[in-house]
Formats: sequence, C-alpha cells, structure tokens
Amino acid sequence: MTSRSGTARASRYLALLCYLVFLAFPLLWLLSTAFKSPQELGSVDAEWLPRHPSLDSFRAAFGQQPLARSALNSVVVASCAAAVSVAVAVPAAYAMARYRSAVGTAAKGWILVSQMFPFVLVIIPLFLVLKSFHLVDSLTGLVLVYVVWNLPFALWMLQGYVRSVPASLEEAAAIDGCGRLRTLRSVVLPLLTPGLVATVMFSFVTAWNEFFFALVLLKSPEKQTMSVILTHFIGAEGAADLGPLAAAALTATLPSLLFFALLQRRLVSGVMSGAVKG
Repeated sequence: MTSRSGTARASRYLALLCYLVFLAFPLLWLLSTAFKSPQELGSVDAEWLPRHPSLDSFRAAFGQQPLARSALNSVVVASCAAAVSVAVAVPAAYAMARYRSAVGTAAKGWILVSQMFPFVLVIIPLFLVLKSFHLVDSLTGLVLVYVVWNLPFALWMLQGYVRSVPASLEEAAAIDGCGRLRTLRSVVLPLLTPGLVATVMFSFVTAWNEFFFALVLLKSPEKQTMSVILTHFIGAEGAADLGPLAAAALTATLPSLLFFALLQRRLVSGVMSGAVKG
C-alpha cells in the first residue's frame, strides 16, 4: 500500500509539474523572444534561449509607440474601474444577501443574463449612449463601461462572502445601537477583506486586458491603452515586428503579474474561505 500511495503521489506531482510548464511556456517564450537580438530573431534556426541577451527590442518598442503613456492610461482605467466596481458592489451585495425581495430576485436574474451578452451585441447602443454624453474617446467613459461590465460578477461573488458572515454578529451590533450602515462598515466590511481582494483583482485584470471596448471607444493615440497599442506592432498585412512586439507584450504583462504577486496570499485565503464557508 505504501509503494502504491507513493507512486500515486509522484504521478500527481508529475501531472501538476506538466500543467505548470504548459501554463508558463508562453510567458517564458515571450521573455526569451523579448531579449533576443535582431540577428537571432531573424535566424532560421530558432533557439530556446537568447545567446546574446539584448535590450534592442525594448528600445525599439518604446521608440516606436508611446508605451509609457498607454501603460499609465491602463493603470488609471483599471484601478478606477476596480475601485468603483467594488464600492458599488459591496452595499448592493449586502442588500441582495440579507434582504429577500422581488428586486433582489430580478437583480440575480439580470446578473446571469448579462453574462451571456456578446460584446458585439451591445457596442453600437453603448457607443450612441456615450456619444450623447460626450464620453466617447474619454478614459472616463471607458471606466464607466468597465464598471458596468464588471459589476455582475462582483455582485455575484461578494454576496456569497456576505452570506458567510454570521448574522449573529450583526444582531449583536444592532443590540449595541449600530445602524445598518455602521454595521456594514464596522462589522461586515472587515470580514469581507479576502472577498474584496479577490474581486478587486478580477476587476483590475479584466479591465487591464480588455481590448474590444478600448479599440472602439478610444481614438486619440494619447488616450489608448496598452491592449490597443500592442496592435500597432502588427502591419497591415499581418506581418509582426516580433522583437518590439514581444518586448511590449512583456511590459504589458508585468503590472498584472506584480499586482497578483502582491495580493496572491489574500486571494488564496479568500478563495479557500469562500469554498469552506459556502
């Protein structure tokens, strides 16, 4: 039995290792390509690692396109969208979890139905609405779009965390004279920290990676986000400037990786907490 269990455990670790290599391979290949010299990129025989690491691709990428400006735009849009989404979702999720009504049932139905809408279906009416409010080609308009698009998932996720908070804590706060808003702020909100971190991370990464809305709504080069700027390294006939494209893509990937690295402990604890208490 011991040898069988050892073999089974080794097999699981091997399968996990293969899966991790599969997930990490695109990033590792992107990293290798970004640091290759122009001569290595033009070579017929592709190699796994750059023989002579070079920053030429990064210099070319930042010289050809306004990557720093677009990165700042993406950080502003993603951060604002995540913050506003969570700020709106917390009281709404609390109301949905604690009060049973026809409005709450309708809201849950809206959450499920809204996730089935394809982007192409809503882009024309959305463009017309934003145009009437002079929010086309505006980072503010793009933030509003991302907030609306992220809200259904944020509501659905946070209401599960609110339900995991014992109602007895709120009853004790009510006995001490706390109103609903103070109970939400002082009792419920601190216990929602893992869920808030997970929701903020999802909203940030979704807004950071989104391409279609940014492409349609932003026209001025100085307002475009990283996801749109990356397409400028691809020519009209589909020919890609591989080195600068890899360098720009790696630059666009780093902020979300750093954001995840900073919050991953709270994210894991939040997912585990929701799984156990749910």
